[in-house]
Amino acid sequence: MSFFGKLKARLTKSSSKIEEGLDAIVEEQAEAPAPAPEPVKVEQIEETPRQRPGLLSRALGRPEAPRRVMDDAMLESLEELLIQADMGVETSLKVAARLAEGRFGKRLSTAEIQQALSAEVSAIIEPVSKPLPLYAKKPQVVLVVGVNGSGKTTTIGKLASQFRAAGKKVVIAAGDTFRAAAVEQLQIWGERAGVPVMTAAQGSDPASLAFDAMTKAEEDGADLLMIDTAGRLQNRADLMEELAKIVRVIRKKDPDAPHNTLLVLDATTGQNALSQVETFQKIADVTGLVMTKLDGTAKGGVLVALADRFGLPIHAIGVGEQIDDLAPFDPDEFAKALTGAEA
Repeated sequence: MSFFGKLKARLTKSSSKIEEGLDAIVEEQAEAPAPAPEPVKVEQIEETPRQRPGLLSRALGRPEAPRRVMDDAMLESLEELLIQADMGVETSLKVAARLAEGRFGKRLSTAEIQQALSAEVSAIIEPVSKPLPLYAKKPQVVLVVGVNGSGKTTTIGKLASQFRAAGKKVVIAAGDTFRAAAVEQLQIWGERAGVPVMTAAQGSDPASLAFDAMTKAEEDGADLLMIDTAGRLQNRADLMEELAKIVRVIRKKDPDAPHNTLLVLDATTGQNALSQVETFQKIADVTGLVMTKLDGTAKGGVLVALADRFGLPIHAIGVGEQIDDLAPFDPDEFAKALTGAEA
């Protein structure tokens, strides 16, 4: 199955919620009782094109899809639906306003609204769809940050495996020195991908490990050094200061490092992802995002809100645990999968 097929299948919680909501919005007016017609002379009775089913529908004996006039009430319902899908108030209002342009007063079916909605979502996220940049600088230091349970360790393993398969020499530093399971998980990924994993004694200083890993990567002539970090809540000042220390120590070795700082976000956290981006940006100069667990939420719209508000590159998205379940972010595929629009 293609990644788009997998994405669409696994984003059913989001697409079904939006599609069901659109159906309800359209049918709300379509099922409303029509006003009583005014008396007319017999010779004036004539079926209008709007009352007649479509020619193709009549020929095939199929019922015509319900339609609804796009009016203020419909737009308000659309805004509420998008907010429920976690696009955020500001982005939801913007998308609904753009949908109304050129369509206000027209009768639309659910499928037509889905296609239009998909196009508007794609327009917002297309500018941030960028692969992780690769530079001539060796080693290119990639610092990976995020809160507890966001999927950092798995993401590093998958990215390292993919870069290794593309012919890049990769070194991983297991900077989560407080959680033995994270180190073991990275070592498993390293063995799979043929990538060395640098570790340190449990509880040791992660900044020192990062510094040593840069030296090792230089000696090995590595293209990429990926540094894992311990998960930390954005509201814990002590943990955020520890992250700031890692950045300071790395820059003693290379003033331009880290060359990429990836923030891994868990899609199931919804709007909380926005505050995570704000905080990590201040501490670690985040350069790009990876969003995981899109298969486990009905609120995939948060990715649209992130793109609209911050404009940070979204390098990859994850929809599962397998190696091919992390792929470059494709705006058109994501928009169609989110809205349930036909490919």
